[in-house]
Amino acid sequence: MKYKVLKKQNVSKSCIVCGVKNDLGLKTGFYELENGELVSICKTKDWHQSYPGRLHGGMTAALLDETIGRAVSINDDQIWGVTVSLEVKYKKPVPLDETIKVVGRITKENRKLFEGTGEVILPNGEIAATAHGKYMKMPIGQISDAELDEEEWISVEDDEKVEYIEL
Repeated sequence: MKYKVLKKQNVSKSCIVCGVKNDLGLKTGFYELENGELVSICKTKDWHQSYPGRLHGGMTAALLDETIGRAVSINDDQIWGVTVSLEVKYKKPVPLDETIKVVGRITKENRKLFEGTGEVILPNGEIAATAHGKYMKMPIGQISDAELDEEEWISVEDDEKVEYIEL
C-alpha cells in the first residue's frame, strides 16, 4: 500500500543511524505516515558489512531500535524513547548497497513506558527482520547532558520531496 507522508523528522549530526555528518553512519531519513507508523529509509554501505555482501546484524538491530523508539514522538516531539529491551528476529540477509525501509509503530503505551514493533523491508518487499521493543519515555534533558541545538538536531530536506511511501 501507498501512504502519505505527513512529516519528515529531524535528524542528528553525529548519530550512527541518522547522523548526516557521520561519515560511517547510515544517514537514515525518518518519515511520519498518515497511518500512524514511522518509516525510515537508508542505503546500506560496504562499511556496514558483517559477512561479505551482508549488513551486520547489529546495524539491522540499530535501525529497528531507532525506528521503533522514534515512533513515540509522532504524537509528542518532546518525548524520546530510551530502550529497555529489544528482541530481534532475523529472517533474511540484508544486502549491502541497497535502499531498505524500516517500519516502526507503537503497540502499547502508558504514562512512563511504551512498546512497539517493526520490520526491515528489502527492496523486493520481503521482510528481512522483525523486532519488538520496550522503551521508557523521557525528555531529552534526562537522557543527555548535551543540548539538542540547531547544530546537533537538524531538519534535512531530501533531494526530491518524499510525498508517499509504498510498503
